[in-house]
Amino acid sequence: MLQINKKLNWLCVLICCILLAPQAFASDSTSLSELSKEANAIIRSEETVFTVNSINSGTLRFKTTITILNENGDHRATLYVPYSKLSKVSHISGTSYDRFGKRLKKLKNSDIKDVSAISSISVYEDSRVKIANLEYSVYPYTVEFEYEVSQSNMMFYPRWMPQDEENLSVEKASLQVQVPLNAKLRYLESNLPQKVEVINSGTHQIYNWEVSNLKPVEYEPYGPGFSELVPMVLTAPSEFEVDGYKGSMETWKDFGLWQHKLNQGRGALPAETVAKLTTLTANANSTEEKVRLVYDYMQGKTRYVSIQLGIGGWQPFEANFVDSKGYGDCKALSNYTQAMLQAVGVDSYYALINAGEGKADIRTEFPSSQFNHVILCVPMPQDTMWLECTSQTEAAGYNGSFTGDRHALLITPDGGKLVKTTAYNATDNQQIRSIKVQLDEKGSGTASVNTRYTGIQQETRDQLIANRKPEDQRKWLYENTTAPPFEISKFSFAQKKDRVPSIHENLELSLRQCATLSGKRMFVNPNLMSKWTHVPNQKEKRLTDVVRVMAYVDVDTVEIEMPVGYSVEYLPRQVQHKSVFGEYTASVKVDGQRVTYMRRMQMNKGRFAPETYAQLVEFYNNVIKADAEQVVFVKNIQ
Repeated sequence: MLQINKKLNWLCVLICCILLAPQAFASDSTSLSELSKEANAIIRSEETVFTVNSINSGTLRFKTTITILNENGDHRATLYVPYSKLSKVSHISGTSYDRFGKRLKKLKNSDIKDVSAISSISVYEDSRVKIANLEYSVYPYTVEFEYEVSQSNMMFYPRWMPQDEENLSVEKASLQVQVPLNAKLRYLESNLPQKVEVINSGTHQIYNWEVSNLKPVEYEPYGPGFSELVPMVLTAPSEFEVDGYKGSMETWKDFGLWQHKLNQGRGALPAETVAKLTTLTANANSTEEKVRLVYDYMQGKTRYVSIQLGIGGWQPFEANFVDSKGYGDCKALSNYTQAMLQAVGVDSYYALINAGEGKADIRTEFPSSQFNHVILCVPMPQDTMWLECTSQTEAAGYNGSFTGDRHALLITPDGGKLVKTTAYNATDNQQIRSIKVQLDEKGSGTASVNTRYTGIQQETRDQLIANRKPEDQRKWLYENTTAPPFEISKFSFAQKKDRVPSIHENLELSLRQCATLSGKRMFVNPNLMSKWTHVPNQKEKRLTDVVRVMAYVDVDTVEIEMPVGYSVEYLPRQVQHKSVFGEYTASVKVDGQRVTYMRRMQMNKGRFAPETYAQLVEFYNNVIKADAEQVVFVKNIQ
């Protein structure tokens, strides 16, 4: 009863607090309890107003009121306002209120930190950020922020997604974009309860979007990206200008022409470098071999360092600069590699891409600047070759999880062309493991483990080899190897850098408690290193599609030599499970003292209907059960 009273008391206090706070919320049929349920914070109101003054000038005004309900919502009480050479913060204000609506603090200029936004991989950037913090320790409390930014980089118009995380409610939020009558606004709407409202003010075309009473959105396991689940508006110009460079985003072709103009005249190389490259590739037997030789040369000569100043955020350094200095960012290194390939007669294309593991693909139907990275595309008679020019260790032609299976914008003299990067299927992403175990009468033993990782499955070990010393590699193996209690006697790695790279890992292990003894019986689980353990939560009604973004194949072959004097008493039957998501098989046989276990698990990638989720849960439960099967041996009595 006391616990119930506490909950009622908290809710009453919360209702009173918010009604007494600067702005009452839940003013319509949506109740306070509905908005606060599962929420860490509630956006009471949010107004975003973007005014296009001209092709090279705009103003963004932002105002928000947020009620923080618990410590998990405290991050919403900190404001970050980035700016640079191409943007200027003209105003920031903020106020906080306690649960009774009493003002706690009003921001002073001295409270606002102004810090560099230089990343750890940059030598210099003009990016900075103003930070204002109004966190409070008693909940609920409310914060208000307001700021204004003037910008001369008109390549970017607002991307509006007021409900930008889980456990966030929105009472009311609006976006307004004001465009001169002689200009054109392009926009893309998704998940909106109502479409845009457009009015004419006499001087501007005014576009208004509004949402209200949005309850927290729950991200379901294996669900689509969060941006697919919430209201969102993308806006972009037709014509724009950045630092004196005019361009158009009306089509991908137009946007590519603008980038091509920025790149023109930046591919010249010193004569001695051209001569060196000509000699280097003189005996190459194919175009691909030439590409590999040039790529290896670039990797050995350069390192990735970012310098982002003004238009330099989009325009690469000249190839001469990179050649003499030995460093550059993704733009500069891709441009440099393109220049070197051109010097030996190989055509290639600078390519814009939205890079990052798990990153959503761009919205191909909406030409705009949706990219954060540059790579190089080398067309081949049989297959396109992609080069990641910022890495000193990446295999030539490998996209992997960072840039694979998504669209890139090729920058050609004829404009931009959208193409798809390499998609990796199950047979590309393999883990093929062979284990040989010698077991003693105490259930301990030694194991020799040989595993071949390919494609995306080799990426973590590629980074391990490239970035860590042997003692750190050993520590990592202890932390990331799943097996019965073990000690590592020896380990080694061998890499092969093909278009689908591979790593061979060899482990020599001393195993403790590899088998369990009970009287005269010995219980052995032959699946030593690949047990599946996780099943996502089951829901009564799945709401969103099931999305699997990676396909792979795992194959285990385990041979266990039993101690003399034991014979098999129980042998698990062969198991096979199939679903739209994948296939699993496992079998075990005994021949004298030798146990041979084979397991194969293949998972597919794709997008599946919500009602298939129950099949995925069932499939994983079946795999867990099969992986736990044991072989039972009994000791022969003489």
